Amino acid sequence: MSEFKFPTEMVELPSKGLLYPEGHPLAEGKIEMKYMTAREEDILTNQNYIKQGIVIDKLLQSMIITKVNYDDILVIDKDAIMVAARVLGYGKDYTFEFNGEVVTVDLSLLKEKESTLTLVDSKNEFPFTLPHSGNNITFKLLTHGDENKIDRELEGLKKIDSKGSFELSTRLKFMITSINGNYENKTIREFIDNAFLARDTKAFREYLNQTSPGLDLKFTYLDENEAEKEAALPIGLNFFWPDF
Repeated sequence: MSEFKFPTEMVELPSKGLLYPEGHPLAEGKIEMKYMTAREEDILTNQNYIKQGIVIDKLLQSMIITKVNYDDILVIDKDAIMVAARVLGYGKDYTFEFNGEVVTVDLSLLKEKESTLTLVDSKNEFPFTLPHSGNNITFKLLTHGDENKIDRELEGLKKIDSKGSFELSTRLKFMITSINGNYENKTIREFIDNAFLARDTKAFREYLNQTSPGLDLKFTYLDENEAEKEAALPIGLNFFWPDF
């Protein structure tokens, strides 16, 4: 059988590779990806994957050339990989409808957010003092594997209480790595359930939004007064299905 060489591209990661352990395949801040082929289009139309909500993950796994455990990839890097996959598949121009107007965004011009987070011991861990209670916490940025664990825990909680809402507290339990120097998981979970003030959770979320690295998925548009505004880039069905 003839072997075909796929054209590939090196994609820069928002983390710069700094949050991966030394020697990790992504520690250099780059990931190699191939261009989309008919095989990937088959993945995009796989109804089983679509129903399970895993179609994008299957697509990205198929396009990534770098030998890496997919669960290790940080969510902030996964967003950039997803945009790169769209560019490698259907080009840089993304056209969608917004406020009754047809808008086209050049995905290659999306900027990375400036990060001001302070690393703890050169690893994926950061300090933060809760402004109202004064407790000192450390936290990490989530990986794809963490997101899967969160989903599984939420599914279990829903079986116990179908009307309950557990998204915020469960996510915090996977993000926070210590409370006042205590790394015991039981202590962290008890703190989040019983002592994490709502005012502090709000301050923590705002801090994350302002300081975390990642791809800035916003675009500019003109409102009815011709003033320039920003809005979140809609990642809808036509992001990977341009003819939808």
